[in-house]
Amino acid sequence: KVADVDENELAAMMVGRDVNFKVDKKEMEPGEVVLEVKDLHAKDYRGVEILKGFNLNVRKGEIVGLAGVDGNGQTELVEVLTGLRKAESGTVTMLGKDVFNKSPKETFENGISSIPADRQKHGLILDFSNEDNMILQHFEEEPFSSHGFLNRKAIREHAEELIEKFDVRPRGCAEAPAGTLSGGNQQKVIIAREVTNDKDLLIAVNPTRGLDVGAIEFVHKYLVEQRNKNRAVLLVSFELDEIMSLSDRIEVIFDGQITGSVLGKDADEKELGFMMAGGKTDE
Repeated sequence: KVADVDENELAAMMVGRDVNFKVDKKEMEPGEVVLEVKDLHAKDYRGVEILKGFNLNVRKGEIVGLAGVDGNGQTELVEVLTGLRKAESGTVTMLGKDVFNKSPKETFENGISSIPADRQKHGLILDFSNEDNMILQHFEEEPFSSHGFLNRKAIREHAEELIEKFDVRPRGCAEAPAGTLSGGNQQKVIIAREVTNDKDLLIAVNPTRGLDVGAIEFVHKYLVEQRNKNRAVLLVSFELDEIMSLSDRIEVIFDGQITGSVLGKDADEKELGFMMAGGKTDE
């Protein structure tokens, strides 16, 4: 009977093992500001202003969740931060260094890595092998390249190490095209690449969209691990449960501005919903 099965039992039957829905996080005191966004203005694809004086900061050792209904400027914010969209005005700094309106390559070089919302459109080159997808930002660097030639042995060894560590299935898929993997395993390839970049800031956008419960647990584990390594994590998600369970601090965006802020441990679903609808707290 449905009434006799709880979500833990159902999840275990789906993935063949016990799944931990509770996110375990150790207490951490956030450190220095890594990302700081001030008075950011940007337009959407129609030329309409979508970010209207947006302000945000993310510190070392914390996950900041950006909660909001889709269409309130989250997509444009991430595109500005990762160099895919030019903002109209404002300031964006990484550890005090100006990164406003830099190219994607420059934002990466200045310490920003990202797990994009659309893994197939923006995260992977589906016709490329998994091993090549795992070095997309590093194919010109040693040990993967020397004097203009790729070092296939080093690339293969790097991929096999990540496939093992991040439990990418099936094993031995380094040479296989990324498009042949399941959605969950494609996401593992992206996460393996991005978290091993060791950048100061990781931006994760709807990182568990379309994944099964086992893959969701995996993604959450690695996001928390980045935070525990004293890195800054910006989580942009339309899943309020995900925001509430992972975030140390939650910032609510509405109509291109921050409507309110609350500590993750104090988060209340009704209060967040109120702010997501445009209501402002007394703080």
